[in-house]
Amino acid sequence: MIRFGIAGFGLHAVRRLMPGFALARNCKVVALSRPDPQKAREAAREYGIPHAFASTVELCGCPEVDAVLVTTPNVCHLEDVMASVAARKPVLCEKPMGMDADQCRQMVEAARNAGVLLGVAHVFRFEESTARFRQRVAAGDIGRPIFARAEFSYDGSGHGRTWLYNRSISGGGPISDVGVHCIDALRYILQDEPRLVHALGRGDEQSGDVEAAAALTLEFRRGTLATVQVSTRAHYRTPLEIVGDAGVIRADDALNVEHPIQLELWRDGQRVAEESVSNQFAYARQVDAFAAAVEGREVFPVLGQQGWQNQVILDAAYRSLSSGKSEEVPIFSEAHGR
Repeated sequence: MIRFGIAGFGLHAVRRLMPGFALARNCKVVALSRPDPQKAREAAREYGIPHAFASTVELCGCPEVDAVLVTTPNVCHLEDVMASVAARKPVLCEKPMGMDADQCRQMVEAARNAGVLLGVAHVFRFEESTARFRQRVAAGDIGRPIFARAEFSYDGSGHGRTWLYNRSISGGGPISDVGVHCIDALRYILQDEPRLVHALGRGDEQSGDVEAAAALTLEFRRGTLATVQVSTRAHYRTPLEIVGDAGVIRADDALNVEHPIQLELWRDGQRVAEESVSNQFAYARQVDAFAAAVEGREVFPVLGQQGWQNQVILDAAYRSLSSGKSEEVPIFSEAHGR
């Protein structure tokens, strides 16, 4: 049984992580940290967590913590991952991994040099829906992928994570927050890497210095053209569709974890297959997979290099927002092994 400490115990921990740990088989939460000591103690009492701390450094020093799950605001990820590495604690970092690709490089290199396991919490890689998309595409059910479309929108008005509207803390708006989910899901499903990205975005009176909505176009190295649309102003939706030269696989709300998803396979304008899948256990699978890697029984499928490559793509998208031009996406060998 691997004992986790959650650094930055907040809304995400309450809504997603703790329900996931409740379903997990080989791990549990024994510690948390929040900057406000009183709120840390209150959260620990409410969720029956034995240890409460006011910092990630203190949490990492707890001998009962076997692994750290970093869920602090994005600007804190580098410092918190480095604290975990320094304490020789395996660390699973929430997405986006850093504020820019250089921060991700620092994390990966520090973890490698220390011999510490570093993973990134791209939970959609643990969903049944993305697994079935990947399997269908790999099996040739739609032929050669021509187009791909992923969307992720939610109404962020009054959202508890107010820091999302401060670029110095978040690193960006919905491109960074949920666009990275879409980008990673497409990389995983297509088993391919983008070579170019073009981004359009706009803000509004509520979005501070970040975008409120954006549309990305990505050209993958094997020729697939993909669009990613994200917003913090639209109703919640996560449709996903891959169009090939022999068929289409699609699903409405494909990436959600709250209700069953209907995956449809279409050929010649006719629906030829349909299946229902559930992503209910995605968060539990993620932490159990990391626990298995900590124990040396498995290789964690989303190592830090994957978070680094996703950040390289995000950086290119934000360069494109500024330049108004398509920007190249560098690729490095460490990101291989999708």
